[in-house]
Amino acid sequence: MAPLTVVFLGTPDFAVPTLRAVHAAGHRVVCAYTQPARPAGRGQALRPSPVEFAAHQLGIPVRTPVNLKDPADQQQFAGLGADIGVVVAYGLILPPPVLAAPRLGCVNLHASLLPRWRGAAPIARAVMAGDTEFGITVMQMDAGLDTGPMLLAAGAKVSPRPTAGEVHDALAELGAKLVVDALAQLAAGTLLPVPQPELGATYAKKITNAETHIDWHQPAADVDRMVRGLTPFPGAFGEANGSRIRVLEAEQVAGSGAPGIVLDEHLTVACGTGALRLVRVQREGKKPMTAAELLRGFALPPGTIIH
Repeated sequence: MAPLTVVFLGTPDFAVPTLRAVHAAGHRVVCAYTQPARPAGRGQALRPSPVEFAAHQLGIPVRTPVNLKDPADQQQFAGLGADIGVVVAYGLILPPPVLAAPRLGCVNLHASLLPRWRGAAPIARAVMAGDTEFGITVMQMDAGLDTGPMLLAAGAKVSPRPTAGEVHDALAELGAKLVVDALAQLAAGTLLPVPQPELGATYAKKITNAETHIDWHQPAADVDRMVRGLTPFPGAFGEANGSRIRVLEAEQVAGSGAPGIVLDEHLTVACGTGALRLVRVQREGKKPMTAAELLRGFALPPGTIIH
């Protein structure tokens, strides 16, 4: 296989395994595009993205444009002379001149089995919806939102009650292998794109802050899926005694009562139907802890309402 000249575009942790795998496969990664450094931590110091950090480790030049709408940035991108652009959770829309610049166009690694869960939050939406199948798709990019023809797809093995974090990690590793496979076949001219069917298409809209506040009027099964779909980030939460409490892990148990009421000394909370026993939680400004550890220093006796 002749190595390809690649421009990589990605930002979060999810994209790093693919960047490393493409580089390790012998392709010439001439540049990594990533979103600019953002303020982070208590000191709000600028923190480079995980992709920028990994690219520097690999000796790959990095560019961090605010967007790619400027014709000068587009010309600079085209000047790299790439065979292909590899896009993994970049977070910015690629204008048509950028999509068309590489000889083989741009391919995108998307964290779902397309056409299900096109859009910004496919993993969280899949877990919250109670999906039992999870997977990853390599697609040829077009001007639409995750609507381009599919190149390769593969399912992932996860536990029966996965968190978004578990699915994220499984798909990141699987996706890296799938992209390397796709590049080899594209270089050989043996990979044919398959149009996405519209049947079964769904949209995974971005998670809003309002959605992370637990509605205890919902059935326990739905709240459980919400908690798992928002773990580890951004986290589902309730409020009690003036403090916000993130729920990191919970289990469905028998129980009933007014939605949100604490039913026992084990932090079992009533839902619209059924109940959830909170297993791991986190108060604002505190480290994650078990429910028992929380209750030793933060009183939530039976009868307390968690809003």
